[in-house]
Amino acid sequence: MATVTEPPEGVPEFSDFVATRRPALLRIATALTGDPHSAEDLLQSALTSVYLAWPRIRDPRALDAYVRRALVNQHTSWWRQAWRRSERSAADLPEPRPNDVLGASVVPDLEERILLWDLVQGLPPAQRATVVLRYYEGRSEVETARLLRSSVGTVKSNTSRGLDALRRRYPDAAAA
Repeated sequence: MATVTEPPEGVPEFSDFVATRRPALLRIATALTGDPHSAEDLLQSALTSVYLAWPRIRDPRALDAYVRRALVNQHTSWWRQAWRRSERSAADLPEPRPNDVLGASVVPDLEERILLWDLVQGLPPAQRATVVLRYYEGRSEVETARLLRSSVGTVKSNTSRGLDALRRRYPDAAAA
């Protein structure tokens, strides 16, 4: 059994960190899984592994990156397991966040956002994870490659293939 000790100076308590960062982490997990129920499971699983490593984390600036990496690793592990691929829960999408463009709140058409989100969820897992990290999270190619533990070239190719698939499917889906 792992022994949990006090975190180093400057690193917040685990429960404080989870209480403040949970909503943002859940949004990332939802974007990765495409399902709020699976996102809850993913977040809990990732936070379990982070809790065990908490005393070893020395840099408080690295906490978010560490937890994001745990989320991506756990998600990758899940979609490598064949039985996970067939399991889907039905649920509503999380509430869309308004984007702030030059001080003006802009909320794209909700039906269009739902349609696009459904299309993103239809992408293969590697492409979906890349598109989510690049465009939903706003990560660079290098950051995305580091999070997915792949090369920048793989990120570029998965992004290109994912966006191509979305472009091909979007006009057909919008016309339906």
